[in-house]
Amino acid sequence: MELSNWAPEHSDALREFIAKGMTFSEAARAINSRFNTSYSRSAALGRARRLGLGPDDRQQPSMPTKPAELHEIAEPRPSDFRTLALPWPTPVFKEIRPVKLRCVAIEPRHLSLIELERGDCRYPYGGDEEGEAITFCGHPRRPGSSYCTPHFHLSRDPIVPAERAVSTISLLVVEVA
Repeated sequence: MELSNWAPEHSDALREFIAKGMTFSEAARAINSRFNTSYSRSAALGRARRLGLGPDDRQQPSMPTKPAELHEIAEPRPSDFRTLALPWPTPVFKEIRPVKLRCVAIEPRHLSLIELERGDCRYPYGGDEEGEAITFCGHPRRPGSSYCTPHFHLSRDPIVPAERAVSTISLLVVEVA
């Protein structure tokens, strides 16, 4: 026996309303008004299916009555072709010039990660090609940063004033030498 919160008189009323041809929504509203309940359309539909009432509207797999002819498969029908009401515009491509990358006029020491010491610049070089080793700048880093002053400004400022870049480079060259 299936447990349910439907009282037997509610199920009998559902059978009666479905036999009269009412929809599940109408049957649920009629039961709710008669018995002061709050069944939904889905509850009435589920209960009717469990009771075996009404047609089974689930899709059954259908088998073709005869094998399809070759011309039915190969030849497209005129209804298969659809034309767009508004054709998509063809994009216009302009020639794009490669972006000139900013760089710092400093010769890196090309240290490996293991060779770096506590105060060395961590600005990476290489690794662009498959199997290419990644090395690091290795010059003394700026206080409070992982990079030397030229690499700090390269990674932060969109445009480096020429006098600041030249002065910091000359300081690094003097300190390293």
